[in-house]
Amino acid sequence: MATQSTPGTTEVTAALEIGYVDVRSDDGTRLRAWTNDPDGTIEGPTVLLCNGLGTGPWAWPALFEPDCGVRVISWHHRGVGGSARPTDPARVGVTEFVEDGLSVMDHFGVERTVLMGWSMGVNTAFELAVHHPERVSGILAVAGVPGDTFATMLGPLRVPRLVAHLAAVNASRVLKHTGRLLSPVVNRVPVTPLTMGALTHSGFMLPVPDTALAARAVREFLATPVDWYFHLALGTSKHARVSLSNVHVPATFVAASYDVLAGARDMRTAAARMAEAEYVELRASHFVQMEQPDAVHRLLLELLERVS
Repeated sequence: MATQSTPGTTEVTAALEIGYVDVRSDDGTRLRAWTNDPDGTIEGPTVLLCNGLGTGPWAWPALFEPDCGVRVISWHHRGVGGSARPTDPARVGVTEFVEDGLSVMDHFGVERTVLMGWSMGVNTAFELAVHHPERVSGILAVAGVPGDTFATMLGPLRVPRLVAHLAAVNASRVLKHTGRLLSPVVNRVPVTPLTMGALTHSGFMLPVPDTALAARAVREFLATPVDWYFHLALGTSKHARVSLSNVHVPATFVAASYDVLAGARDMRTAAARMAEAEYVELRASHFVQMEQPDAVHRLLLELLERVS
């Protein structure tokens, strides 16, 4: 994978520290990559985080604890969070995200590692594992399924897969075409304690232990242009279900009982199709790693122990 870097910048917020650096993907798209270990002081294994669509580091509070014990490398998706949009706007699918992830691994000198995926990032993780098995030693799949994600939405409501897929795709198309009108409004939504209180008691998201960090994650997410976000979403919606018979590494599926974006039932059946997979279901929403950061991080550490 071709890489190119520029001097990184470091952002510090209280005890939180992130190192940023530019990386070039195979098609020349500039990615803004990041790590929770800018000074190289974390003693522990390295994990590649394939993050949720349009999200950044602040959605993972456990990664910034002093005793985290895991060096995480990741990147912002194309056109989001400082990453450039590709020259060809069509290059925003899971195939391109796999190329991006490999380019980030190459930049940081990581030959093989555990992948941690959240939401749509689970698609990226499994696609990478299928086509580049020599680079993957394990997978932690958090609130996401290995392909055909849109069909698993509205899982707790028992909506048929085809209906869920069509509804999600059509809604994304509408929001892509109306997004330019919505973005000025969305980008200006004040993220206050009152806003966070309403959001974390909405059912879509549940209460979180670190509301300040969650507010930062929400603020960063709302900065993404609506039309571009749903352009990305439509690109990833084309990713078909992955054949898990070709994945032969330890895996842990972390599902959330109240997740309306990635049904726990589909995650459970995916885990059952893998010989070395474990399935854990937590009483949480799609934002399980924000609501129960210690539990999710413990499962990551357990998976790393199994891999080692």
